[in-house]
Amino acid sequence: MRIAVGSLNPVKIAAASAGFAAVWPGEDWRCDGCPVRSGVPDQPMSNIESVRGARNRAVLARDVLQADYGVGIESGLEEIDGIWFSTGWVVIVDTVGLEGVSSSMFRPVPLPSMELVRQGMELGAANDVVFGKTNSKQANGLIGLLTNDILTREGVFRDAVIGALARFLHPELF
Repeated sequence: MRIAVGSLNPVKIAAASAGFAAVWPGEDWRCDGCPVRSGVPDQPMSNIESVRGARNRAVLARDVLQADYGVGIESGLEEIDGIWFSTGWVVIVDTVGLEGVSSSMFRPVPLPSMELVRQGMELGAANDVVFGKTNSKQANGLIGLLTNDILTREGVFRDAVIGALARFLHPELF
């Protein structure tokens, strides 16, 4: 079976591969990334934009690579009661259009990072400035930076992929 991930980010590809392998360990999966547009701003500022971007990536990747499943992973921000959170949304679509949706855990965005985002920076770049890192969004991500790598971006995305696959494990419930 072929899985198409709507990104070339190695963290997102590895998370999708690990999620499918955890759900269907006996299957022979081929997981490839491809560059597709999200159709939303580079820094989504709501869950609605993030889900829309993940859905667009999933459908386009599935179509471009003629895969059995398309996976879109889109990180974004959401303000709740004056606190900004970052989360990653996962949308998985199959060849008949069935769709599974899930999110990674919400993590608080540090105030200095949020100030840089308000000035027009993407969160990943802002976190690199605040934490003195380079390209953390293709490594441990904000969750790794905040938890000293106890949790990682790949790990929370993997769990969200598994959550989205629940739709395919129990189609009778959806």
